Amino acid sequence: MLKTFLLAASVFALAAGPISAQTRAAAPPHASAAARGVAKFQIGRFQLFALSDGTLPLDVDPLLKGAPKAEIDALLDREFQGRTVETSINAYLVDTGDRQILVDAGAGDLFGAFGGKLMQSLAAAGYSAGDVDDILVTHIHTDHSGGLTRGGRIAYPNATVHAGAADEAFFLDGARDHGHAAEARHIEEAMKTVEPYRRVGRLATFRGATQLFPGVSARPAPGHTPGHAVYRIESEGQSLEFWGDLIHVGAVQMPRPEITIAFDVDQDAARAERARLFSAAGRDRTLVAAAHLNFPGVGRVRPEGQGYVWVPAPHRYHD
Repeated sequence: MLKTFLLAASVFALAAGPISAQTRAAAPPHASAAARGVAKFQIGRFQLFALSDGTLPLDVDPLLKGAPKAEIDALLDREFQGRTVETSINAYLVDTGDRQILVDAGAGDLFGAFGGKLMQSLAAAGYSAGDVDDILVTHIHTDHSGGLTRGGRIAYPNATVHAGAADEAFFLDGARDHGHAAEARHIEEAMKTVEPYRRVGRLATFRGATQLFPGVSARPAPGHTPGHAVYRIESEGQSLEFWGDLIHVGAVQMPRPEITIAFDVDQDAARAERARLFSAAGRDRTLVAAAHLNFPGVGRVRPEGQGYVWVPAPHRYHD
């Protein structure tokens, strides 16, 4: 979760405001989708749209844990980055032909000028909020669930939200997880953004590996939050996994996956899940979509030495 203390508190007091129908309509159908935060991929018969909710300058210096600052600085410098990393906030739309499924919902109003662009990207891809049937939340943190409401109202009028049951208990019901408690601000934001869907019976939770729809499944990957989950889509022999916040800073955590970040509720569990999923993805050449790697965040991990290298997927831009 990209916490507001990373930037001056006053920045996040800015209100992005809801995107009007007139603004969405202003984007002509022939406009460059890539320039408006959209990239399209094909997974079997499923269409996948990477959708940008914006980017956030993230000061990683006080956040990354598990290595001396000099080593972290060297890893960042190798990728031509400093300690302030421009961090993508990515969401994804899966059009199965039968359902339109959104994976994560961006920050909505809650990050001010940083984030809140998902509705524009969705419109540029040719969809509206009313088209979305289901929203798969990788976890309940502001930059993934904040966009579920805009201006205090449900933003996706026809959608059911899906999330790990452990996150519902942790953020909405005040449960403690192995001695960890959710921060008051996270609880307040979850009550504003996720609770409205639960109140009207449109929050569906799962425990353990779960088949949600044909070709769409969920699997718990706890650590970053208690209910953090990885989603997988499969069609015609092709597949892709959505990793949520399994990784935040690619320049550092790809070569050194043991390095954690302060946002992880359970540092040890988050480290273990990253090691497990990186190893499997490197072995199986799994195509993945990561919420905070450079937009569009779709690619593969290649084992190299004791770590990994991120290999972006080719972007197809033709009929």
